[in-house]
Amino acid sequence: MPKTNAASAPSVDPDEIERFSAMAATWWDPDGDFRPLHRLNPTRIGYIRDKVAARFGRDPLRDKPLAGLRLLDIGCGGGLLSEPMARLGAEVTGVDAAEKNIGTARAHAAQSGLDIDYRHDTAEALAAAGETFDVILNMEVVEHVADVPGFIGACARMVKPGGAMLLSTINRTPQSFALAIVGAEYVLRWLPRGTHQWRKFLRPSELTRHVEAAGLAMDHLTGVAWNPLNDRWTLTRDLSVNYMGFATRGPAKRGDG
Repeated sequence: MPKTNAASAPSVDPDEIERFSAMAATWWDPDGDFRPLHRLNPTRIGYIRDKVAARFGRDPLRDKPLAGLRLLDIGCGGGLLSEPMARLGAEVTGVDAAEKNIGTARAHAAQSGLDIDYRHDTAEALAAAGETFDVILNMEVVEHVADVPGFIGACARMVKPGGAMLLSTINRTPQSFALAIVGAEYVLRWLPRGTHQWRKFLRPSELTRHVEAAGLAMDHLTGVAWNPLNDRWTLTRDLSVNYMGFATRGPAKRGDG
């Protein structure tokens, strides 16, 4: 594939790329800048595995339940989701607009003995090249892009018939300002200040509208909440702060592929 200028895509926000590039070396430090994602990962992985397995008629508890599925992790960062997806059997492509993130992801995958196709690229470029996937992960990304409808549209075009896209982001509510910005960035200092901008958060209705305008159906939404007593994240009906969605294109295609 020819090399593209990832920074030139309409959805890419240069300030966001600079911010995450500066933290690239800390992706795999469980107590570093990405500590919240490390704590959140078991809940994200379980949700992805279970929804994708159900979509494709798989047993989520079998060995490598995602075997035979081509999966794109867009905005993959250092590979915190790409690696578990590869271990679940998926053929994983990880893409990020920050080149330093891709360098970190490639190095860690090599150390872990995992074969993951990491690319410094964008959703728009992959869609223009005609790439298609059974599953697309769009996790903790949409609140950082400059052109949300264009970005979601590009991602949706790459979902194969019968395929699915999973999304996660943060609701734009007073609760999210108090918890995701004031609490996480200023009080608990889980994240560097300025990691999130409240005005870029998306309400579930807004995310659903963008997804459906792009030709997918939003089949499921779930909230994700942190329990301070055990430092764990769990699924909840409360969508007021963090939430995830499962979107699909057309009827499910069953079988083990």
